[in-house]
Formats: sequence, structure tokens, C-alpha cells
Amino acid sequence: MELFIQIAQFLLSLSLLIILHELGHFIPAKLFKTRVEKFYLFFDVKFSLFKKKIGETVYGIGWLPLGGYVKIAGMIDESMDTEQMKKPPQSWEFRSKPSWQRLIIMLGGVTVNFLIAAIVYIFMAFIYGDIDIDAKSVKGGYEISNPVLNEIGLQTGDKILSIDGSDIEYVSEIRKKILSAKTMTISRDGNTKTIDFPVDFLGKLSTSKSTGFIDIRTPFIFGEVIDGSINSNADLKAGDFLVAINGKPAEFTDLAVPLLNDNKGKMIEVTLRRNGSLINRDLNVNVEGKIEVYRSVSRDDAESAGFYKVVQNKYTLSQSVVQGLNKFSSVVSSYWMQLKLIFSPSTGAYKGVGGFKAILDIFPDTWSWATFWGITAFLSIMLGVLNLLPIPALDGGHVMFLLYEMVSGRKPSDKFMGYAQTIGFLILITLVIYANGNDIYKAFFN
Repeated sequence: MELFIQIAQFLLSLSLLIILHELGHFIPAKLFKTRVEKFYLFFDVKFSLFKKKIGETVYGIGWLPLGGYVKIAGMIDESMDTEQMKKPPQSWEFRSKPSWQRLIIMLGGVTVNFLIAAIVYIFMAFIYGDIDIDAKSVKGGYEISNPVLNEIGLQTGDKILSIDGSDIEYVSEIRKKILSAKTMTISRDGNTKTIDFPVDFLGKLSTSKSTGFIDIRTPFIFGEVIDGSINSNADLKAGDFLVAINGKPAEFTDLAVPLLNDNKGKMIEVTLRRNGSLINRDLNVNVEGKIEVYRSVSRDDAESAGFYKVVQNKYTLSQSVVQGLNKFSSVVSSYWMQLKLIFSPSTGAYKGVGGFKAILDIFPDTWSWATFWGITAFLSIMLGVLNLLPIPALDGGHVMFLLYEMVSGRKPSDKFMGYAQTIGFLILITLVIYANGNDIYKAFFN
């Protein structure tokens, strides 16, 4: 069921973005009286799952979910239909329109992608506001669960003060800033230390077998005692949190679990904090190193226990516009930076490039509209940015040739455009194979 929910969110998000992107081309084409012969969700190689002609346009759904397209008359595009280009130009064809109109048609798709993302971020700010954790309030530092991070000098318990000289205000900033980090300033046992990141840090992180990263340490807070468990008669209450086991610190799961494993099948003395007071209890540990008590993972319980401070902001509509646009510009800037790292071989970031499986894994296995729209906005930006790359067969490639035409006054020949489109298509196929091959490699060999 969880996989079905993931796939449903993935297909809904992808289909929505493809249709709206292609509408971005379709609408200005129609406004400029340019004939649109096809409007397709997914590619219809050899056959279609569905198609219907309305007016001069065939609307359909293909079987190959690698994107979608609109076939505009008089334009060399994904269909590679060059026969039409051999005939005399017609007034309703793309090639007969002024260069500025053709430029607007080609930029329509990415414009819609960016508008979608900006609008989603604005309404999410208005409806949900912001929820984050004050980085300065985090007790006990962070859990470092990836060996690549250990290798560069980070340890569980470190408090992250800044990345590349920029102070960390909220916990969510860490994951975003670390992608391009060169240095990180931490506090460890009261001492400040600077960690230098190797140039190929992202490459090592991408190929690491561990999926762990940097997370807030999980406090060991008690929930309900399991009925009939070995500690069902112990005086334990929901909200108690562990302080020590046999006199050794055990506030966090990463401290408590090893101590419990060291005492399998034994009785231990635990120190708990309840309502601000310390109490001691004797608990049994089973042969698996468990005390058979549910643990609370509630953010509210952790905040109440003083492990961190949750910051929640609500915005008016006008404030949401500002907040949403700031979020939009931040994500666009961050994604451009990631692309730059990917195309810099020395960083090794290309090793982390993923295909459809990687995108699918972004979606959670439970349905949340807030999460769905947040991911959809990010994917819309990703689709917009990628389409702007100056690769023939992408919108950015067409825009590149149009700008050349507008500046030089010379239009590239149809023959040249046909060759360029073929080369661009081969580049895209290679990138798709590489990205999805990376997914397969990680699934079987990582």
C-alpha cells in the first residue's frame, strides 16, 4: 500500500507538471495563430493509450512516461518530422512567425513551471506557515550517522554553528547549505573547531552505502508500556525521559541503545526525569536488548522536555507573497548551484544523479497534501531549470538558436536544425540512461 501511495503521488505530480508545461507552449502558440498538431502527455512511440482530435489538434496520452510534448506545425521538434519542412512555409506555421513570437512560444513552458512553483510556495506559506527548529536551542548536538561525515571529522554530539561563515539559524538550513559547503564551524565539548570539506565530498556521499546524514539526536522519551511486557508493572509514565542507565548518560537513543545491548537479559537501574524531578527505577532488558516500552517520537514531547524549540510562523496573504517568492528564489538558486556541482567532475557530484526511482523516493509512503505540493513545486523548478539548459531538443536549445537569429539576423538552416535536434536528442537519451542506470546500480550494488 505504501508503494502504491508513492507511485500515485509521483504520477499525479509528474502528469500535472507535464500538462501545465506543455500548456505554456500551447497557449501562446494559439494566441499567435500557430497551428498545434498534437498535445501529448507522455510519448506515443508507435502507438497511443488514448487520442482524440478536437479541431486541428490531436490530444492524447502516450505509453512512455518520459515527458510530454506539443507538436507545433513548421517546427523541428521531438517528432523529427522533416517532411513538412520541405514544403513552402505557411502563414500558420511556427517558422513563419516573427522571432519574438517564436521566442515567447519556446519560453512559455519554463515560464509556467516557475509560475507554478512561486504560486505553490505563496499559498503554502499562507495556509501552512513555516515550522522549523531553532538551531541554537538544539540540546546535545546532532547525530552523525554517515561514515563519510565521520571521515571528514564530524562526530555525534557536535553542534553546528555555521557553514561557509554563514550562521545556522534553523535546522532545515543544514541540509541545503552542506551541498556546497567548503567549511563548517562546530562546537564540541565547549571548544570551537573548523571542519574542511574535501572537493569530492558530494561524490563520496553519493556513493556511500549508508543513507544516514545529519539529524537531530532522538531523545529517549517513554510512551506507553506494552501490556504484558517485562516492565508492565514498573512505575513508568508517558512523557518520562531517560537520563541514565546504570549511571551512564543515556538521554539520546544513540547513547541508550548500545547500553541496552550491553545488558541483554539483565536488570538495569535507570534514571528518569519526570515533571522536572529525577527518579530511579529498576527495569528488565530482554535478550534482544529491548525494554519493551513504546517510545515517543512526538516533536511536541521533545520540545516539552527541553530538547529543542519549535518555531512556527503564520503569515498574512501579503506576507505570504514575500515569503513564497523568497522561498522560490532560494530553491532556484540552490538548484542552479547543484547543477554546477554536477557538471564539475572534480566534485564527484555526478555520481549522485538519479532517475525516476530517485524522484519516486522523494515522495513519502503516506499521503500529505502539504508534502505533495512542496515536492511538486520543487520538481516544477527542476523541470524549468533543466529545460533551460542550452541543449538542442530542450527549450533552452531552441531559445539559444532563436537568440542567435535575433542578434545576427541570420536564421540557422532547417538542415542544421535537424542535425542539432538529433544530437540533442542523443545527449538527452544518454543522460536519461545514465541517471536511471545510477538508480539501478545503487539498488543492487550499494
